[in-house]
Amino acid sequence: MRTKLLHVRANVKELDRAIKWYKDVLGFSVGGSWPPENPNYVHFEHESGAMFALMEHKNYPTPGRFNFYVDDVDSLWERLKNKAEVVEELFSTAYGSRKFTIVDLDGNELGFVQG
Repeated sequence: MRTKLLHVRANVKELDRAIKWYKDVLGFSVGGSWPPENPNYVHFEHESGAMFALMEHKNYPTPGRFNFYVDDVDSLWERLKNKAEVVEELFSTAYGSRKFTIVDLDGNELGFVQG
C-alpha cells in the first residue's frame, strides 16, 4: 500500500494550556479548530509536509494519531475493518473527506483519509 503522511496529532491533557505553549514558546499559529461549538482539536498553520495538530484526549496520556492519505479509503476499510481494533468506523466528515481510524498493536492510532 502506498500512503502519504500528511497529518500528525499529539494528544494533550489540557488543550488551552498546550496551545498557549506552542504559540508562546515555538511561535506556532493556529490554523483551525474542531468542532466549532466546543473545540477539543486544533491544527497549526504549515507550508508543506505534514500538518501538526493537538487534541485534548480523555485518556491522556495516550499515543498520538498519524493520518495517512490514501486514494481509495472505502476499499482499504473493507480490507482492514476485521483485522484491527477500530477506533472510528468509516464515515464522511463535515469538511468533505472520508476516513476511518484503527490502532496498531501498541495503541498508536492510524487514520486513513481520502479527500
